[in-house]
Amino acid sequence: LSEVAVRDLTQIIDEPVERGGTNKGFTPTDTALSALIGCTNVIGHKCADKLGIDIGHLQISAKCRFNRLGVTLAEEVDVPFEAIDLVVVADGPATQDQLQHVAVEVAKYCPLAKLFRGSGTVINEDWRKAG
Repeated sequence: LSEVAVRDLTQIIDEPVERGGTNKGFTPTDTALSALIGCTNVIGHKCADKLGIDIGHLQISAKCRFNRLGVTLAEEVDVPFEAIDLVVVADGPATQDQLQHVAVEVAKYCPLAKLFRGSGTVINEDWRKAG
């Protein structure tokens, strides 16, 4: 269990009981994926605002193909997060073309997406309208 303090906030990062933790917080890898989702949301809204596009609220989900050999200490793994499927669903009036335009801009500016891609992770993004 790790308590991480940033500004006036504290976050718990932990492992499930079956892996020796207390299950009081996200795992480190859960935290990394959550950071990507949060960053996509924040940068997505900033880019949409800059472009004058109303994307409404975003619902974002991520599914990851993760190579566990490294975290189990079986062998060194160069790219543990092999691929991430990121689905971004917008409930605003933006058209599908406008959402794609926002997605292109987010790829340019989202630091977490850049971090993952720079490490060799393939991020498959699917931006779509709700409904």
